[in-house]
Amino acid sequence: MERYAKIRKVLLLVLVLNLAVSFAKIIYGSITNTLSMQSDGYHSLFDGISNITGILGIHIASRPPDKKHPYGHQKYETLASVFIAVLLIFVAFEVIIQSIERFTRISSPEITTLSFVVMILTIGINLSVTTYEKRKGEELKSEVLVADSMHTRSDIYVSISVIAGLLAVKYGYPIVDPLIALVIAALICKAAFEIIRSSSGVLCDKAPLDENLICDIAKQVPGVLDCHKIRTRGGVGNYHIDLHIWVDPEMHVDKAHSMSHMVTDKLKENIDGVDDVVVHIEPCEQK
Repeated sequence: MERYAKIRKVLLLVLVLNLAVSFAKIIYGSITNTLSMQSDGYHSLFDGISNITGILGIHIASRPPDKKHPYGHQKYETLASVFIAVLLIFVAFEVIIQSIERFTRISSPEITTLSFVVMILTIGINLSVTTYEKRKGEELKSEVLVADSMHTRSDIYVSISVIAGLLAVKYGYPIVDPLIALVIAALICKAAFEIIRSSSGVLCDKAPLDENLICDIAKQVPGVLDCHKIRTRGGVGNYHIDLHIWVDPEMHVDKAHSMSHMVTDKLKENIDGVDDVVVHIEPCEQK
């Protein structure tokens, strides 16, 4: 599908930029013995790994429906987002362990002008990436792109905290370095749990659309007296709606069948991202 091809293209571009940013931080952080910079680099490295995960998830999600997956494979995209969050949590624990070890053996990192140049340049790249990725995610209605843009956005705040830590170390407070690393770990965990909270709703079939809105739209079709048993599921760009509508019991079957198509078209026209609608026709009970 064209949509999935565009998402893959975005993820590949972001992957290259994330890897460039991560290696710059990790290599120079290792040279100068700056734990906070190294931690930020590993955070960015897992951005790259999350891009690879997203690409694999999109590859599976792009497959058409089959006998075993009659509703399609779109949830694999959501599952990929959850896996990204799990990777983030592992990174956070690694950063915490390194920070605790640094507290037991305080050392003074070597802070140079190049340290600040590296961090400022990477912030600029991350700002461009998160803006571009979020815009494309909303445009293509992609959970993976939106989740990954949230991840990349957290990098910006992390990098700013690293710069603050570098300034503190430069002025004689080396203990700030592992403290900043702990702050980074907390921000990584926060980003992970935000992604899990968003994705779990889709995987657990949480209703994404308002029942009253759906009923109001359906009742705009002439002949629809009322509706009930409204169910919705899915994520952005892949909403599934199931509803029962009441019609005149004297209505002919062919007209009722035509009306169900009109309700389907009306819902798709008024609610962006509706992929499938199942309309059940019921005769209105005589009072």
